[in-house]
Order: sequence, then C-alpha cells, then structure tokens
Amino acid sequence: MHYLKRTWAEINLDNLRTNIDNYQKYLGNKTELLCVVKANCYGHCDDAVVPYLEKELGVKWFAVSNICEGIKLRKLGIKGEILILGYTPPQEAENLSEYNIIQACTEYRYAVDLSKYANGKNIRLHIAIDTGMTRIGFRGDTSEICSEIEKIISIEGISAEGIFTHFAVADSNDNDDNEYTQKQAEKIIAVDDELKNRGIELKHCHFLNSAGGVYHYNSRSSLARLGIILYGLMPNPQKALPFNPLPVMSLKSCISQVKTVEKDICVSYGRTYITKDKTVLATITCGYADGYPRLLSNIGEVIINGQRAKITGRVCMDQFMCDVTHIPDVKAGDTVTLIGTEGNETITADDIAEAIGTIGYEIVCGITARVPRIIVKGGQETEVFG
Repeated sequence: MHYLKRTWAEINLDNLRTNIDNYQKYLGNKTELLCVVKANCYGHCDDAVVPYLEKELGVKWFAVSNICEGIKLRKLGIKGEILILGYTPPQEAENLSEYNIIQACTEYRYAVDLSKYANGKNIRLHIAIDTGMTRIGFRGDTSEICSEIEKIISIEGISAEGIFTHFAVADSNDNDDNEYTQKQAEKIIAVDDELKNRGIELKHCHFLNSAGGVYHYNSRSSLARLGIILYGLMPNPQKALPFNPLPVMSLKSCISQVKTVEKDICVSYGRTYITKDKTVLATITCGYADGYPRLLSNIGEVIINGQRAKITGRVCMDQFMCDVTHIPDVKAGDTVTLIGTEGNETITADDIAEAIGTIGYEIVCGITARVPRIIVKGGQETEVFG
C-alpha cells in the first residue's frame, strides 16, 4: 500500500470499540446505543466503520443526516434501524419506505406532505421537539405539542414511533447551562407523559447526546446518540470526561524534499515567513485540499521522528513546509504525523481546533475524500478505502 502514502488517515477500529465500551458503562439498561454515523462517520469512513459497528459490536441503531447517507448504509448491507436527523424532501418519501428508514418530523405540514408523496406506503417518523436548541421541531407548551402529535398520528400511512430533542449545552461547565439542560430534559419528558395520559404510547423518547449520556444521564431516554466520543474526541475539551476517549483517526503524510536555506529567505505564498538564520526546511505532502487547515499557517506543528516541528509560511493546497533544523537525519520519504501520537508527542484534532479557534468535529469532518482511509484492526492494516 506504499503507493497510497502521500497523505493518509489511519482509522483504528480497536479504539472505536474501547470508546463504546467505556461510554456504555454510563448508560442504564433502559437506554440503547444509537451511533451517529453521518458525514461519513465524521470523516472516519462509513464503509468500514458502520459494518464493524453492526456485525462485530452488535450496534442496532444508526443516525444519519440525509436520505443519501441512509440508502448508502442499506446498500452496505446494514440491517439495523436508521434514523435521519435532518430534512428529506417529501418527494423522496417512497424511498424512506422502500429502504425502511425512519425520518425526523419537524412539523404537521411536513408529515402531511410525506404521506402525500408516499403513495400509500408506510412512513416511519420520530417527531422532533424543540426544547431549547431552536433548530428543528415543535415549539409551544406541552399541551399544544401533544395536540400536534395527535394530528400527525391520525395521518394515513404515517407511523409515529418516537419523539426526540437535542441538548444545546450538555457539555458545558456553567451551572446555568446545566440547569438549561435539565429543563430541556424535563420538557420532553413532560410531552412523553402527557401523550401517555392521552393513550398514546410511543416506542421511543430520546434526548441524550454524547455529552448528555455522560454528564446528564436519564433513564427516560430510550436511546443515547453517541457521536463525537465514539470517534475519540471531546465534546468540550475544557470539561473532563470520566474516561479518556481514544482517537480513532490519525492523519499522516510524508516528506518530499529537505533543503537548507540561508537567513532572510522567504517561505511559501505571501512571504509571511522569513528565515531568521540558516534553516533546514522539510516539504510535507499535505495541504488544505486534503482538509489540513490553512489557518495553521505559521502557527501549527507536526511530529517528525518523534519531535515537534513548526509550520513555516502558508499551508498550500497540496503541500506545506516545516522547520526541521533541530531534528537530525530528516530525509525525503520520512513519515510525518499531523494528527496522532509518535514517540512521546501527541497532536489531537482538538489541539488543532484550539489553535485555530474551532472544534475538533470540524477538523476530522474536513479531511477530504482524496485522503485514503487505511483501516487498522488488531494492530494490522486490513483494508484501504479511497
């Protein structure tokens, strides 16, 4: 597989298993795991990860963003439940039925349109309740929301199987935010209770996300939507978890050239870096077209031969340069760790995110399709995707 190794991402399935095992320790018996696998498993390769989750780890629930992602999972042979968390055009209703995919429903009119385009086929729904995220779902008091749900249940061909909401600040350290999260949970539980009082017994009421399952566990949530922790990142790096999630993705590249330049030499586009002394530069075969952020220009670091090296100049589309003056024996062909651990040094996606003012989610999701994903299991490279 050496021909692949310009820039590549290694996906460690053993770490994925460990993250699930650790997370499930905080879930009660009444709460089932739902793995969030949207956006190509947050950039981690759904072709490899989702079959592993179902066939080897026994996961029965998956969440995606859209119908294309859902259909792809079915074509991968996934038999478990698939929930679309986002919007599906009503004109795709027949596909929802054909592929047995559950759709999030955000309002009564949307349910009517889904029924209309389903042409007599059954449409499964989980109804979104807006308890404070203000993104999607029904707003209003408990009675108003329940009345809308009753109307949806009466629509021909519609099977309303659950309600759900999403926490806005479950990963916060702030006391007010913790109270806000508690009120969100109380709101959806009140809706569920009122529906029961009206004789409506739905299969699912779920509201726990990654952070919620650890910090705000509530047995009333029938599902826990495990997202970012599954992939070994922190919901909030400023708030410790009771266990250390293991990063599933490592991003690596290699050196194409090593050169020595004199003092006062400009490096890369825009002449934003000028050498202060005689400097040894290494050119790395990765750039922003691979998803490595341009914002790391002049501030980022990588690991070469177990030592950190600073980025010099702007990150280009396909390459960037580092100062390796202090690292002996650097040569073309050497491996460079951009995300991951080498020796005693570690750079995480969360570290990169902090350096450029974003979140780790964006870093891993941003690794582009041209970067091959090399699947690692039991310490061995097993498959290559891309």
